[in-house]
Amino acid sequence: MSETVTNTSRFSLAQRGPLVAGFRFFIAFIMLGSLAWQITDRIAHSLFRPGEYYAYFTIDSSLIEAGVLAFAGWAALRGLPESKRLGVWRLCAVTFAVVVAIIYNAMLRGGAPDIRDAGYNWPVLPNELLHVWGPVLILIDWLLFSKQTRLPISKFGWVAAFPILWLAFSLTRGFTSGWFAYWFLDPAQVGASGMLIYILAITVFMLGVGIGMLSLLRVVNRKTS
Repeated sequence: MSETVTNTSRFSLAQRGPLVAGFRFFIAFIMLGSLAWQITDRIAHSLFRPGEYYAYFTIDSSLIEAGVLAFAGWAALRGLPESKRLGVWRLCAVTFAVVVAIIYNAMLRGGAPDIRDAGYNWPVLPNELLHVWGPVLILIDWLLFSKQTRLPISKFGWVAAFPILWLAFSLTRGFTSGWFAYWFLDPAQVGASGMLIYILAITVFMLGVGIGMLSLLRVVNRKTS
């Protein structure tokens, strides 16, 4: 009986593989395409500062998300059941995407531009794709195409690994150069205590979103099984 269920599960995964793969490749394409659009536009206006551009969490996490979705798409195309390792990477990707979308739209949207960019307007579409529609699509992928994902709740802690490394780099860079990627990390703007409060609050929020994504997936799988 278990062998029959396993074969049926594999057959089902293989049948839907091209659809899932195409959806994931599309997400990876729009994320990478948006980054390329921003970079080429800033280069065209002689305003591309790579050392700063690649220091933003949005940019770094978008690269991770695109890589994870592309690899997950390849796995789906081959009809492979999702490994726990890939499941953890997908959990990290969806958590990063959701956190970026919420923090950007709640705290950063409409902020004052860098004075060095006076007169320059960011292309609107790639910015929206990175901060709104890309995260929405990644969340949809997580909820609709994770029937093979079986991760224990304890795995949610992995979502903090890269953000902690990024934070250590960002603060080290900020204190040595005077340039911080985000205003809430700059003690000159929010004070030392304010900076620590923001870091703690966002870290807790990141972990909360991670465990929320696992819990939500369990609910969805339970209702659709």
